[in-house]
Amino acid sequence: MRAIVAAVLGLAIGSFLTVVVDRVPKKESIVSPRSRCPHCGAEIRNRDNVPVLSWLLLRGRCRSCGARVSVRYPLLEAGTGASFAGVAIVYPRVYVIAMLCAFCAVMLAVGAIDLEHRIIPNRITYPAFPVFAVAIVVGWALSQDLDPVRAAIGALAYGGAFLLIAIVAPRGLGMGDVKLTGLIGLVMGSLGLRYVGVAAGAAILLGGLGGVLALLGGRGRKSAIPFGPFLATGALVGVFWGARIADWYLRTYS
Repeated sequence: MRAIVAAVLGLAIGSFLTVVVDRVPKKESIVSPRSRCPHCGAEIRNRDNVPVLSWLLLRGRCRSCGARVSVRYPLLEAGTGASFAGVAIVYPRVYVIAMLCAFCAVMLAVGAIDLEHRIIPNRITYPAFPVFAVAIVVGWALSQDLDPVRAAIGALAYGGAFLLIAIVAPRGLGMGDVKLTGLIGLVMGSLGLRYVGVAAGAAILLGGLGGVLALLGGRGRKSAIPFGPFLATGALVGVFWGARIADWYLRTYS
């Protein structure tokens, strides 16, 4: 039942994230005006704004002008719903579930924006830092299995490592990636440093695989590939399977 409630909430948040992904890169308000068709500007009616279902019923088209609506919208909505449900299944404490659901929402939004626009907006990462830092400290004070000291170590370790890489090879990484790794290290570190290791390892592995696929697809070695989606995906891997992967690795190689 908790997973079902989380999934429904996630679908609703995912619908909001589609607005965030669309408007934040344009530096527009995410509060007003109401959602509109990106092609004809017609305001989307409530009945056409049901996550995933409306897109399917309208066959991926705007009711007013018939223009195609990107599949990004239902995928982001469904992904948010699935991630919220997954967090509710994996973690027993409601406070931790709420914090990690918010973290997943940030990762999905940032990953989608970087994939499409190749930017990691400060409008998301800057406010996320103090919000999650306060949430971690409050959770620690409430005995919610969150550790602010490990959170700080995780942020410094993950973000610091990428900062060094960005300084040495500025064309390879942007400062947006550095800020994002700091945020991931903060939240993952609050759960345990092994979660940071899994998130970082998964991101590097997935990024390398993505680079190989890009080369096989005909891109040159100097082609820019956004790394934010891989960092965000690595963070989600850490959220859902961090403890299991870390335990397996230690049992296998220790």
